[in-house]
Amino acid sequence: MSDQSDGADRTGAAAAAAAQAADAAGPGAAGGPAAASAPGTATAGAARAVPPRPTPGDAAAWHAWQEHLFQQRAAAARAKAAAPADWTVRVRPAEAAPVGTATLAAALVAGLGSALLLGDGLGPGLLLAVVPAALAAYAAARTARRTARPWSVAWAVGCLGLLAIPALRDSAWPSTLAILAAVLLGALALHGSRTWPGIVLSPIGFLEAAVSGVGWAWAGLRSRSGGSRDRWLPVAKATAVAAALLLVFGALFASADAAFADLLGGLTPDVSVGDGPVRVVLFLAGTVLALAAARIAAAPLRWDRIETAPGKPRSRVEWALPLVVLNLLFAGFNAVQLAVLFGGYDKVLHSTGLSYAEYARQGFWQLLWATLLTLAVIALALRWAPRDGVGDRRFVRVVLGSLCVLTLVVVAAALRRMDLYVDAYGLTRLRVSVAAMELWLGLVIVLIMAAGVFGTRRLPRAVAGSAAAAVLAFGLLSPDGMVAERNAARFQQDGKIDLAYFQSLSADAVPALDGLPEPQRSCALRGIAAGLARSADAPWYATSLGEYRARQILRERPVTASYEVCSRLGAFGSRVAY
Repeated sequence: MSDQSDGADRTGAAAAAAAQAADAAGPGAAGGPAAASAPGTATAGAARAVPPRPTPGDAAAWHAWQEHLFQQRAAAARAKAAAPADWTVRVRPAEAAPVGTATLAAALVAGLGSALLLGDGLGPGLLLAVVPAALAAYAAARTARRTARPWSVAWAVGCLGLLAIPALRDSAWPSTLAILAAVLLGALALHGSRTWPGIVLSPIGFLEAAVSGVGWAWAGLRSRSGGSRDRWLPVAKATAVAAALLLVFGALFASADAAFADLLGGLTPDVSVGDGPVRVVLFLAGTVLALAAARIAAAPLRWDRIETAPGKPRSRVEWALPLVVLNLLFAGFNAVQLAVLFGGYDKVLHSTGLSYAEYARQGFWQLLWATLLTLAVIALALRWAPRDGVGDRRFVRVVLGSLCVLTLVVVAAALRRMDLYVDAYGLTRLRVSVAAMELWLGLVIVLIMAAGVFGTRRLPRAVAGSAAAAVLAFGLLSPDGMVAERNAARFQQDGKIDLAYFQSLSADAVPALDGLPEPQRSCALRGIAAGLARSADAPWYATSLGEYRARQILRERPVTASYEVCSRLGAFGSRVAY
């Protein structure tokens, strides 16, 4: 009871204050004639229904008038809260052009390719299944009269190049990175994004288009059928007849010639009844993704319209003092690194009590984190940098340019530490991947320095392109092959080798390990050979080039060392260095 009374008192007080403000503002205030006749407002009708202001002597009418004003303002607040945010309206795509026949056909082919070629694993089949989806997007863009820009063409070519990595490499981790980078480049090619919000949010557009693309395609199918079977029934009949002819005559020719039967069996996918549910899911997923890509190509989301407000500029002293101190710290650290680099290892190791390998291992991860944090510091510094005139811009370039140069020296020191670490302990997947990441971070710093000279307009696309190029180069260089080659060379130099680690490598490592002497060669290849034997029935579209080459090598020179010999050499657990 008391809570309701307090609420009523607060309501009456708020309404009275609003009424006094309306009287002071005149006829244009809320509740006045101007507000009542304002078109397009959520409370226009309610404003027109406001009774005239009663005299102060009529208490009942006065309280009723106040209550009406309060309800009016509450309704306006609810309407404002329910209205979509400004950025959602700005990024909303335009009305898509009607779906074309070529787009629908290409999406159907992409679905069939996914069902037939991806059920047995990745390989060339992934690229073959994605190409029809790319054609569907191209056809939709042509129908919508969208022209391809140079950046969009570069993103599309890069996307297809990244999807070729699973066809070349048997290792899963560079292939996974390549697929993720291909999704990013495909989203950039379809949306045409060029700002930081656009590059970060473009892949999310596939989620929205996966829903709207199905409805878009269904509307196109209904418009074509027109409710009559005369338009789609002949096409369905012709497709069924063609499939029946291929099945009958293909079976006859296969039974008539064994060579043709082998060729036909190797080229066509092997589909069994037990794989039916998986194939159906792959067909639906491939079709929906192809339609999503086509829908984006016809009417993309405008992510670049999202505006980010710049930070409040700081004074020169407030902004520069922390960065100058950080530059001095970097300079002192780099001076020590240069002194150690030019012959001071013995003194440093004697004073720290660390071994050569321990000193190398100790600092790499800290330097990697230092590089990452420096990029964050640069981003925040640019947001709050003073920008009153030419002098401020020149000052910002000098301070941040010095920090970037010093950070590059830190990157070089980190890579040198990793090189020392590899010399002592050998190369592994983790070490080669983090070294590649450190190299890419150094490239990003160089791009930031270039943006400080030539402008930041192209920086977002340059960073995205450098990341995709780094992933592509990483896959083409075959990291598992690099690991095997480096460790095989290390064995030739000092006789140290970790045979247990080789058991987890992929078939990409076989050419390098094939050069080891026996029995180390056979023991290093035992785990890889066992994995290839388990996937011996994989079809051609699920077999990478690395796996194909490894099978050829092991077929010509099979594993010969026995389990007992390899066990004594430490190939199955205990890591013994020889």
